[in-house]
Amino acid sequence: MNSKTTFTHQSVLIANQYRKIDGRNAYQSNLESLSLGVDTTEGQRVKNISINTLERVGDDYTTKTIPAHRAIDMAILLCQSQIYFQDAYRLPKLYDPENTTVENIGLQGDAMRVEVCTENPMIDEQIQQLYQALSENGELLGERLRVLARLLEELGY
Repeated sequence: MNSKTTFTHQSVLIANQYRKIDGRNAYQSNLESLSLGVDTTEGQRVKNISINTLERVGDDYTTKTIPAHRAIDMAILLCQSQIYFQDAYRLPKLYDPENTTVENIGLQGDAMRVEVCTENPMIDEQIQQLYQALSENGELLGERLRVLARLLEELGY
């Protein structure tokens, strides 16, 4: 993507007052809203589903738009990580340095290859931190994942 690419997000559904439910930042968050809408890239006719965040920064607002499939991919990565860490405690470093592949998840004819990032020079310390953070946020994440599971079931997935 070149620096001249312009995206435009048009909100269709919005979750205002997101700051009241933004996890551990609830009622103290700068994130004002999430919105779902359509996004077009300049020069393209195809409209993509996109998610937009509106964040208050001082007296100004900033937005960030991501394609909806990436948000779902992030949820898939989170869920796979939680599954991985259910058994990772059996490994001395929470991972096997000889086999860093966590899972290959089939998507669109290929796979999302989830791996331990051994290029991170602090991986041994930070994998422990992630493991601890997932544990400490279990209730928060679990609530949202149960809602997601219920909605997916209602959709027939």
